[in-house]
Amino acid sequence: MRLPEWIKTKASGLHGTKTLLRNHGLSTVCEEARCPNKGHCFSKPTATFMILGDHCTRDCGFCSVKSGSPSFVDAEEPERVAEAAYEMGLRYVVITSVTRDDLPDGGALQFAETIRAVKNKLSDTKVEVLTPDFRGDVNSLKTVLDSGPDVFNHNMETVKRLYDVVRPQADYECSINVLRNAKKIAPDIKTKSGLMLGFGETVDEVVELLKDLRGIGCDFLTIGQYLRPSKKNLPVVEYIRPEVFEELKEAALELGFEFVASGPLVRSSMNAEDMYRRVH
Repeated sequence: MRLPEWIKTKASGLHGTKTLLRNHGLSTVCEEARCPNKGHCFSKPTATFMILGDHCTRDCGFCSVKSGSPSFVDAEEPERVAEAAYEMGLRYVVITSVTRDDLPDGGALQFAETIRAVKNKLSDTKVEVLTPDFRGDVNSLKTVLDSGPDVFNHNMETVKRLYDVVRPQADYECSINVLRNAKKIAPDIKTKSGLMLGFGETVDEVVELLKDLRGIGCDFLTIGQYLRPSKKNLPVVEYIRPEVFEELKEAALELGFEFVASGPLVRSSMNAEDMYRRVH
């Protein structure tokens, strides 16, 4: 399928940010997941740091991050993230990871250490984490939340009916429970989730997902168009028109979300700082 006219990106401002990240031996989800907005974000500069290596223990149909045997947990990585954030002058840092089902805590301690390192280095900087599901382990979730992130994000990615296709190694109810438990453990921390359109879902199915998220107190929401990162990934079933994204944004706001970003090129961490600061 050809890209429609409303999906356009520019690849600018990449080199300086990429050089800094390589100098610190760091990965970003912007690059590993082939985000179409990385030129826009890197030119600011901003980036979503991806910790715990660049190989995922899962193999989701939509994602271009490499799947396979993961690397060792690097004890120096949290400090390198903090130093890179300092050199970039970031006031808002987003940290995500590959899924690490091989680790007893799913990588939760590494998240916590990275959050602490960033806040120690940049005391006024806000931190958002985008975590995997930790296989539903509440203790791992508590480890992350106890380290004091300002926003906790876990993406639902798609509607319940399509989980077996899009996220075959994940579970819809498990992901909902991650967000539900996060709000119970740390009610003062904003929770956030995101989903992609274009897998063949219906508008009614999306609205049901939005209701499920608001039912467990999710505060922030992102909705974007799925773009096939490579030929080995799931094909795009449909390119959703911008007016549908706008209609879903209005529906989400009516349900009570504090802030909603919805559009073809919206991604989970794009303009995350703007989302946070508009409600603070």
